[in-house]
Amino acid sequence: MDKGKLIVFEGTDGSGKSTQIKLLAKYLKAKGIECLLTHEPTDSPFGALLRACLTGRIEADERAIAAMFAADRLDHVSTGINGIRKQLDAGISVLCDRFYFSSLAYNGGLVPAEWVAQLNAPVMEMCRPDLTVFIDLTPEESMKRVSRRGETERYESLESLQRVRRSYYQAFERYGKDENIVIVQSEEDRDRTQAHIREEVRKLFGGRL
Repeated sequence: MDKGKLIVFEGTDGSGKSTQIKLLAKYLKAKGIECLLTHEPTDSPFGALLRACLTGRIEADERAIAAMFAADRLDHVSTGINGIRKQLDAGISVLCDRFYFSSLAYNGGLVPAEWVAQLNAPVMEMCRPDLTVFIDLTPEESMKRVSRRGETERYESLESLQRVRRSYYQAFERYGKDENIVIVQSEEDRDRTQAHIREEVRKLFGGRL
């Protein structure tokens, strides 16, 4: 049995990741590719605690948040029931909304990036994505989209979005040399964005799509 593929979606808040990952899942399933849609923070107790921090319900130091993200991710990868590695070994492809480059971009700009990388080293070694899709969007447009939701979270200010986008590119440069990373522009026409993503995914699956 062939292992499943791990496809990760990255991007700033408001970039359209959630929409694009759902469209890709629908496409893959229509092509007969079994896949699981997942996200970080997860729905585990680690993830619930993280969301409370991100929405301001719990005060937390940035270093503690970085450590919680790493713990949530390690549990996400290795837990016995629905863990990413178990799904991949069973031949199921996994589409993940955020992974370790999110930590390097969001936390790495506020605490030492090397320390964040060390926190995530176990996951980076045991579960490297087959493809990371970075959906790029200007911070100004990201802020417009985020503002339409009403309430904003911890990193959802123009200054934070500018920092995070810059940190993503720095992380790709520093840690992405052995990664399969593609950068796709987020367009108003979501189908055009999806077409670019599918073009990259077809390369990954070869003749199966």
